[in-house]
Amino acid sequence: MSKIVGNITRTIFKSDNNYAVFLFKVKENDIDKKYNGKSITVTGYFYDVEETFDLSLTGEFQKHVKYGEQFNVSSYQNVIPEDKNSIVSFLSSELFKGIGEAKALKIYEELGDDAINLIKRDPNILENIKTLSPKNIQTITSKLSELDQSTDTILKLTSLGFLVKDATLIYKHFREKTIEIINNDIYEVYYQIEKLSFQKIDVIAKKNGISIIDIRRIKAGIIYSLRLLASEKGDTYSFEDEIYKMLRIVINYEVEESLFLKAINELLSDLKIISLSSGYQLLEFFEADSNIVKRINYLNHKEDLFYKKGFLDKKILEFEKINQIFYDEKQKEAIKNAFLKNFLIITGGPGTGKTTIIRSIVALYKDIFKKEELDLEELVLLAPTGRAAKRIMEATLFKASTIHRFLKWNKDTNKFQINEYNKSNAKLVIIDEVSMLDTLLFSSLLKGLKYDTRIILVGDVNQLPSVSPGEVLKDLIDSNLFPVIRLERLYRQKEESNIINLAYDINEGEVDYSLFNKNLDLFFYQANSMNLKNNLEIIVNTYKDMDYHDFQVMAPMYKTLNGINNLNQILQDLLNPKSSSKNEIVIYDVLYRTGDKVLQLQNMPDDNVYNGDIGIILEIDNLKREVVIDYDSNVVTFTSSNFNNFTLGYVISIHKSQGSEFKTVVIPLLKEYGRMLYRKLIYTGVTRSSQKLILLGEKEALDRAVLNNQNDIRKTNLKEKFLKN
Repeated sequence: MSKIVGNITRTIFKSDNNYAVFLFKVKENDIDKKYNGKSITVTGYFYDVEETFDLSLTGEFQKHVKYGEQFNVSSYQNVIPEDKNSIVSFLSSELFKGIGEAKALKIYEELGDDAINLIKRDPNILENIKTLSPKNIQTITSKLSELDQSTDTILKLTSLGFLVKDATLIYKHFREKTIEIINNDIYEVYYQIEKLSFQKIDVIAKKNGISIIDIRRIKAGIIYSLRLLASEKGDTYSFEDEIYKMLRIVINYEVEESLFLKAINELLSDLKIISLSSGYQLLEFFEADSNIVKRINYLNHKEDLFYKKGFLDKKILEFEKINQIFYDEKQKEAIKNAFLKNFLIITGGPGTGKTTIIRSIVALYKDIFKKEELDLEELVLLAPTGRAAKRIMEATLFKASTIHRFLKWNKDTNKFQINEYNKSNAKLVIIDEVSMLDTLLFSSLLKGLKYDTRIILVGDVNQLPSVSPGEVLKDLIDSNLFPVIRLERLYRQKEESNIINLAYDINEGEVDYSLFNKNLDLFFYQANSMNLKNNLEIIVNTYKDMDYHDFQVMAPMYKTLNGINNLNQILQDLLNPKSSSKNEIVIYDVLYRTGDKVLQLQNMPDDNVYNGDIGIILEIDNLKREVVIDYDSNVVTFTSSNFNNFTLGYVISIHKSQGSEFKTVVIPLLKEYGRMLYRKLIYTGVTRSSQKLILLGEKEALDRAVLNNQNDIRKTNLKEKFLKN
């Protein structure tokens, strides 16, 4: 490690998580005298540093492929100013509000070169300087104390084994209480700071003498076990025996049952978990459930809106005539209730007209309230994913957004800027594809809405539930407490769509094989594990000239011989073969080339790109390690820092397809997909196709999936909570 002393001359970049890039003027160093007096680029994690005072940096030079030579900082210390210019500049900086250059100069004239040390040793010395007010003195002494404390604390944390990045994050969260909290229970860092994992804290704890059977460790292991179970199963609570088994895995030790139960009881006393009649629930899920119950019950019991008798019927009739649309009774009921109810659920399978109803509600809202253009804050259309938001926007010709974007999600802090303290002015919120809406996100949305904001939920309860824990739509419907419009008549007639017939059969737990290979929309081709690839190549080759947005292969799982990962490589070579005109790059053992179809894996709201979006690689620059991707004319540049945000998209998972729709869909189905063969997964995949569906594989695999509804069951407490209130 090398040491450099100097000062920041310019801030190039600084994120909310304290990562910064500075231009730094070197005064002295232990590397090479050639750097003295020169400006270099430094990178690292910094807390509360200013351009006005010197820093001593420890780290090493690294060569960045794009930005060249940089000094990567592993630790730093403030250097106490010891000359006139430095002291005056330091005390008159933004750190010391209200001091200014004249007062700073007066302090130097009174105390000299040792001014900072003298003030630290005896703050009362400032009382002898008449130009300083009591507030000035308080500002100077408290800020000097804080700077000392932050530096000492960060150094202490790094000595324990924390990276500077993590130490800075911890200090920013706990401030002056950091060391006290660490000494009392280091696992409190895991409880309160989302970005620091149990494994990371556990390694540091054991390194610093925490016993493997320390009850603080067991308690943290239980919290981690509950979080893992929620993530893996989608449950919002877990049984005691599940937690005990998972704890054995996460701490790599079989704890005595008495110690386990003692830890459970302490967590209950600490209000970190909640006891339910059938298990235990993390506090965050308990509070989210409670918030949802309180808010939805309030809306449900609020008096309906009033319109003159026959007014809504007349408006709907006029709208039908003008637009040559003819609604069935259920659709009319849904539209009318959208203007009457404060809370409404509209549910139905594919082809029942859910999107048509949303489009009609938006158009009628404009007409009824005499709006030439709707205020985007007045009526809000939302969906859980970017693709779903785009679909509803295209259907309604009205702006739609992801819930994360509407709530102004900050990816660095994982917080929403629209929240209980800064609410939206929306009067009516319509949320589409609500089967994908999880418990915590729905609770956050409700916090960001005013109490009187009317809410309409639209979705297909038979689709896959949310990736994150909870099953909001199903729980609300199953409670039988709320107005639910069930759309059952097909908007696309049965005889015109064997795909829809198949979807409805799947929900009934059966498959009518006479539906296949009869018309031009639904096909089943036999294939086994050994010849699936060849058969898939033949099918895909038929559609290779089709727009990449319209054609999609989807599979149930990533691994195995015929999993998504292997099939992507096969279709890449078929649809975008190697060529001297195409650049290539290897990222995490996956080869990408110019022209590849890719799938976005993470939300990047600043770039208007969302999880599930599909794009094409426009350029690859191996020298700069950059990949440029076109997402529907939205061109985004990726670097090594976010290469894990995309993957090949020739074959995608059915989970990732949710909220999307494609004209032609191909789904391989083999017995080797095992546990991923279940009803809701296959139903969701089938309903992604609007015109043509091709199933390729083994009938036994399809039969197994349709009969298996065990994976559909989640343990949630929301329905029971509604029924108790």
